[in-house]
Amino acid sequence: MVENIIELKNINKEYEGHNALKNINLYVKRNEFITLLGPSGCGKTTTLRLIGGFESPTSGEILFEGKNIADLPPYKRRVNTVFQKYALFPHMNVYENIAFGLRIKKIDEDTIEKKVKAILSLVNLEGFENRYIDSLSGGQQQRIAIARALVNEPEVLLLDEPLGALDLKLRKEMQIELKKMQQKLGITFIFVTHDQEEALTMSDTIVVMKDGMIQQIGTPEDIYNEPKNAFVAEFIGESTIVDGIMIEDFLVEFSGTSFECVDKGFNNNENVDVVIRPEDIKLVSLEEGMLKGIVESVTFKGVHYEMMIKSDKQEFKVHSTKMEPVGTKVGLRIDPNDIHIMKKVR
Repeated sequence: MVENIIELKNINKEYEGHNALKNINLYVKRNEFITLLGPSGCGKTTTLRLIGGFESPTSGEILFEGKNIADLPPYKRRVNTVFQKYALFPHMNVYENIAFGLRIKKIDEDTIEKKVKAILSLVNLEGFENRYIDSLSGGQQQRIAIARALVNEPEVLLLDEPLGALDLKLRKEMQIELKKMQQKLGITFIFVTHDQEEALTMSDTIVVMKDGMIQQIGTPEDIYNEPKNAFVAEFIGESTIVDGIMIEDFLVEFSGTSFECVDKGFNNNENVDVVIRPEDIKLVSLEEGMLKGIVESVTFKGVHYEMMIKSDKQEFKVHSTKMEPVGTKVGLRIDPNDIHIMKKVR
């Protein structure tokens, strides 16, 4: 059995002279939860539509289990799509909405009934068969849309920002439910979102996109802890990016101070970008500080305080459960593992 269920090879997509996708190369493993993440207009939904068959590439190949399906229509592909606007039929009850695709396939009614009941149990909506769509909450409608896609037993489920219309609490609950569902079913989910937290919460693999190009592919931990460039560092979570000089392997200088780090492979005295996450900066006494600064602002964020601290000519964002008042002089400590070095591309 082929490990990579889907492969995109040298994919380009143009709309009236505009390059929506530029030389996209991507493989999707079987039974993987992979997320396409990026800002509006980055090409993530276009990529999803190409996989689903709703668009054709200008050039390149789309392989499904090693066979090129670039010219195959959507109904002949072993994938199903859940859209942000769920596209449920308001004149049909829940049972008929879910059974719709099975009836098109001319499956017998006994089998349809068994499949619909089983899938309603999976999405925790048993007993909703006779309810109409306009009587359901947003979260329930989203579950029905997923059930309608899953009942056809696709090998790949495509999800185009399906949680975007839900309120924050329900969206967080559905993130966990979707991941559980994917693990229970053992099928491939390809998920599109612009929400960084959503991607970090659910994904096995994240594909960060910008301007029609892939910026980085990796696990949530890789993407967060080892961003490949400034865009990824700034888009995934919060960070302070400062100019630095890589003096030699494992030693970097920024803000007028030399710091031990865990990075290597740069030229001696190479100009670099240094990424530091706000939760990785420790507030210490002035005597213990590797850097010294003054607290310029304090914002309460619920689980922590966010402080902007001016050190020399550089501002650092710090997240801490310990609050220091505005105007306080503080020391800052940053451990080697918490300093991330990137090639300078800006």
